[in-house]
Amino acid sequence: WIEGQELKVCDSVNTFLELMVQKDLQWGKQFATMSDPWHFLFQISKKDFEGFKNLFHRFLQVKGPSVKWDKIHKPPEDLIHPYDKIKAQVLPDSVAASLNKLVVVKLNGGLGTSMGCKGPKSVISVRNENTFLDLTVHQIEHLNKTFNVDVPLVLMNSFNTDEDTKKILQKYTHHRVHIHTFNQSRYPRINKESLLPVAKDLGVHGDHGDAWYPPGHGDIYASFYNSGLLDQLITAGKEYIFVSNIDNLGATVDLFILNHLMTQPKDKRCEFIMEVTDKTRADVKGGTLIQYDDKLRLLEIAQVPKAHVDEFKSVTKFKIFNTNNLWISLAAIKRLHEQNAMDMEIIVNPKTLDGGLNVIQLETAVGAAIKAFDNALGVNVPRSRFLPVKTSSDLLLVMSNLYSLDAGSLTMSKKREFPSTPHVKLGSSFTKVHDFLMRFESIPDMLELDHLTVSGDVTFGKNVSLKGTVIIIANHGDRIDIPAGAVLENKIVSGNLRILDH
Repeated sequence: WIEGQELKVCDSVNTFLELMVQKDLQWGKQFATMSDPWHFLFQISKKDFEGFKNLFHRFLQVKGPSVKWDKIHKPPEDLIHPYDKIKAQVLPDSVAASLNKLVVVKLNGGLGTSMGCKGPKSVISVRNENTFLDLTVHQIEHLNKTFNVDVPLVLMNSFNTDEDTKKILQKYTHHRVHIHTFNQSRYPRINKESLLPVAKDLGVHGDHGDAWYPPGHGDIYASFYNSGLLDQLITAGKEYIFVSNIDNLGATVDLFILNHLMTQPKDKRCEFIMEVTDKTRADVKGGTLIQYDDKLRLLEIAQVPKAHVDEFKSVTKFKIFNTNNLWISLAAIKRLHEQNAMDMEIIVNPKTLDGGLNVIQLETAVGAAIKAFDNALGVNVPRSRFLPVKTSSDLLLVMSNLYSLDAGSLTMSKKREFPSTPHVKLGSSFTKVHDFLMRFESIPDMLELDHLTVSGDVTFGKNVSLKGTVIIIANHGDRIDIPAGAVLENKIVSGNLRILDH
């Protein structure tokens, strides 16, 4: 069907883009009071449309899976460097000079809606009333003061988070961190049936909000370049960016990885490092590094043929997964973008809008570009560098005494006997951050906890201690209040408040 309709759809999309650019005249006037010149906004929107058109045309041309399963090989050992060996190297006196060539980039396009919050996810309080953004600023400020360097922070915002984030940034005016922002692109959602954009105009608020989306973090290369900030940083002498999700509290600047990056032989200068870590059964859907056509490549579950999905999820064949902590050469980004050589696989993300309309979003992943960079490497890092907070279950872990906070960084408590974190599953009553906080008078002692499952209407009093495996199930209509000072070790607490040995 697509082959028969491809020209018709392309013509319709091109007409849509032309109309949108014409309507841009009216849209630009709405922003006339902003500090940026109107013509700059106009150019940015034209580049967005050009990027969308290219992505959409590629989507129409894709036939079948993007990888052939029999061509997939395990990466050679010399391309996946163990972190222990990297950390064994003594840091040179020139580490400050290396830091001065670094920029920290945080992916800040997401909203806190999945955790029941409004506005950017980065402003959710996660530890001692510090937000993700607070912790990031504290980490970089500590680096800058300790080594007397200038490591700037760059936030890649989306049209969903930009306005609120810029207001919040005013609080960091007197911190020793230079903060820059740029916006990722804004693409129209596509009607799944007609393959036509659902947007009628350029508005992103009110009834128009569902028509547009930020096209995944793979858009960082084009939007960074288009913003002018990439050239600005290169001119300032910066050479590498360290990119990570802002909700990954383990993604701090690692001096040993930075030194490893800077000391690669000049004839084999590494342009891209992806941090990977050992996969557990909780990570079976995470992307992994493979060798394909003699290049390192990121393999995502969406690219896997259905017949091989179980094989992909295996923790024996694919033992590592991508943390999305990436170290990338600025000069290489500029070169590859200008050569149009950043070929990233398209991720088709299906959505259903509030009115019931089925749409698709065309996205790309930042790590998928690894195959385009010269002398790319993987570094197998400890699990502690992957500490994302996606749910209230994750939030409970980072708020607990499992971790201590030092200069914006969370480290596992030395009192914890095992390096792994407990497996925590909180039910739907805990999904929203507000409800989660209301259900704990204080965060329980979890130093000796292995597994926690909580379901139903459950509250926790002060100074509760959880050890071993604890399962608390309140049936529908029942409520369980764990009393203050309670110690639950290998217990099942049922809806009728019976406490049993696990």
